[in-house]
Amino acid sequence: MTIPTTTSATASTTTATTATAPATPAATSAARRATRWVTRRVIRRATKLDKIRWLIVYTTDSLLLLSAIAYYDLFIRWQIGVPWPVIAAGVVLLVAFHVMGTRPFRTAIRGGERPTAILAMTGGIVVLLSIFPLMWLYPTWLGLLAPFVRRRTIIVLSVVSLLPVNLLVTLVEGFAPELFLMQVLLTAINVGGVLANLWLWRVARDAYDGQEALARLAVSEERLRFARDLNDLLGQSLSDVAARTAMAEWTLRGDQEAASAEMFEVRDLARRSLREVRAAVQNYRAVDLDEVLASVRAVLEAADVRCTVRAETGSLSPETGTLLATVVREGATNVLKHSKAERCTITIEDGVLEMSNDGVSGPVGEHAPNGLAGLAQRLRAAGGTLDAGPTREGGYLLRAAVPA
Repeated sequence: MTIPTTTSATASTTTATTATAPATPAATSAARRATRWVTRRVIRRATKLDKIRWLIVYTTDSLLLLSAIAYYDLFIRWQIGVPWPVIAAGVVLLVAFHVMGTRPFRTAIRGGERPTAILAMTGGIVVLLSIFPLMWLYPTWLGLLAPFVRRRTIIVLSVVSLLPVNLLVTLVEGFAPELFLMQVLLTAINVGGVLANLWLWRVARDAYDGQEALARLAVSEERLRFARDLNDLLGQSLSDVAARTAMAEWTLRGDQEAASAEMFEVRDLARRSLREVRAAVQNYRAVDLDEVLASVRAVLEAADVRCTVRAETGSLSPETGTLLATVVREGATNVLKHSKAERCTITIEDGVLEMSNDGVSGPVGEHAPNGLAGLAQRLRAAGGTLDAGPTREGGYLLRAAVPA
């Protein structure tokens, strides 16, 4: 009976020792690399609006650091004889205040409802810590409240918040103008900073939504223009076809030869209309490669993507230029919609287009039939090729070759 017990105890001790053994340097290094990789991936997958939101949120969080001076204030009070249980309780309340204080502004920029429970608990902590008193917490709490009340209300509360600490100090030691000015300054920084950051976020969000709306509007206007051109082109032709068909139907009873001749006219009119439609579509598709390159570069740079263009287009035929311009536009669309690129390079030489960017954020799937796959079919029909995929350096390369 003794041996199994000893063995079990030894096994338990070994297990506990193994479980509590420190991580090896290799494991720690691997964990750090994994953390850095995840962080870079999250940052690269984030939109520019996400990055703006992070900057505004963390800037607002930094205002909480102003109230962190209260920890040092408690330490001084402990040094001068305040019982340590009271100081410990104050520290716990301060930690709870700062943890909960990070939530209200995030709720405000998401457009959520006022976090009444958080505001009430943090306000209660400020009241409890007034026994010291700690003037650093009043301005911070007003900053938490500012996004959810009217401006007139926050101004009145800011003025009222100056009374408790200054009144107590005045009764004990006399009026201290430096203390009063310090609290006014902290209140202005906290309340004004939060309101300014909230306004900045709304401006950035509206600007981002406006850019997307303008892009959709430009596409819609181009489609409407082409629709109007087709309507003008086909309206008269189809009216003539309908009129001549009705005439042939009317003359069919009395003169079949005349009706037959009329139908031949209808056939010729339909063929002529078809040629006109094809010519209109061909002219619509024929675009200037230099103009497309300039437009794409401007759009990418407006989206904070550094774009470098090196193109030799003088020797290209109009058909080749049109095909390459179509590929450039599709490639730019993919950069803006499906990647988080910061740099893009476009080169054209001897009918070979290479468009590379550093914005690959995951596995690359099959191309959509109306996207690069459709363009690949058009290029193959013209004797060219199109390839697209990630590179070994972590980027993405779109390559199109067309007979110059």
